[in-house]
Amino acid sequence: MGSLGWPEIIAILVIVLVIFGPKRLPEIGRSLGKGIKEFKKSTSELQDHLTKDDSEKPKVENVEAAQPAPAATLPVNATEPAAGPEPKQASESKQASEEQSTETKTS
Repeated sequence: MGSLGWPEIIAILVIVLVIFGPKRLPEIGRSLGKGIKEFKKSTSELQDHLTKDDSEKPKVENVEAAQPAPAATLPVNATEPAAGPEPKQASESKQASEEQSTETKTS
């Protein structure tokens, strides 16, 4: 798609003049100017807002210093069960189920 040259711009202006007439042309120009001014104002406000948000964030120069060091962990062997005492609830429920099974066997 090519850009507009002088002949195309003049043709567009002549068509606009014929459609709207010489009386409404200044009014259309003013409204077009106000629209462009408002657009520029809103884009500059948005740009200011974005730069303000960026300046409020703490800047980290050294990425390694910003990240906490990983805790020292030992590799866990998948074949060995986790060491530590069994929770009381689990051992109590095992004992209760064993007692019930021995009672049913003797009955």
